[in-house]
Amino acid sequence: MGKKGRKGGAKGGAKGGAKGKPASKGANKKVHQKHKTQQVAVVSKSQQNQSKAKAKTKAKSLTPAERLAEMRRKIDGGKFRMLNEQLYTTTGGAAFSTFQSDPELFDVYHQGFREMADKWPTNPLDTFIDYVKRHPKAVVADFGCGDARLAESVPNKVHSFDLVSRKPHVTACNIADVPLKDSTVDIGVYCLALMGTSVREYVREVYRVLKPGGVLKVAEVKSRFESESLGGIEGFVQTLRKMGFDCKHKDERNKMFVLFEFVKSSRKPQKVDPIEFKACEYKRR
Repeated sequence: MGKKGRKGGAKGGAKGGAKGKPASKGANKKVHQKHKTQQVAVVSKSQQNQSKAKAKTKAKSLTPAERLAEMRRKIDGGKFRMLNEQLYTTTGGAAFSTFQSDPELFDVYHQGFREMADKWPTNPLDTFIDYVKRHPKAVVADFGCGDARLAESVPNKVHSFDLVSRKPHVTACNIADVPLKDSTVDIGVYCLALMGTSVREYVREVYRVLKPGGVLKVAEVKSRFESESLGGIEGFVQTLRKMGFDCKHKDERNKMFVLFEFVKSSRKPQKVDPIEFKACEYKRR
């Protein structure tokens, strides 16, 4: 071989050597990351496919009756949210008219409410039931009683009021206008029932029926006190003070609810602006 052969060999060797040079650490890292991303994408897609397959299998395994029940549950869940929004944005009179015209709406709402309440760590109504049991001779008025569990759990005489009567001892009415005489009740209860735009009127009504020194027990969702016009929990307490109630006890320990104990004072109630809580929204079930 001559110079030409040696030159070609040198050139080829140099070129081949460049190709055979090990990849840099940065290049290896990029390749590794790319493979890892591809693997994650494959796993994610596989999981999605498995979830879809399980859903299809579950749907196929349901009997016709179970499918119908599942559809009904979804429909009722939508109705519950709609009714909840309506109850928080209308007057007591309007809510009463709506539920009286279609009592089944009451059943749909309270079924949704019960399903939600079953998931709570604690139910404030249980606290009020324990309180009433310690005062067996007290006459009680339960405003917005729902399924009237309070009346069924205590030996007391209990007047139970709500928009629809599904039980003999429940009186259907607008709870801003209950059929009781003045100063005839020892304990008034509003357990998660201060809904809508007539809260001020509800408070006036319980003041009317309570005896002097009578007790008002209130439980409300903590987030509802975030209303700017209400002025928070303290703003609510001060508003009720103007309306003739002294706050004897306030319990904010629960993450979800605030519990109050008010006593009807001898002061003459003052005029106050409407009490505006923040509406309580429930997530899709």
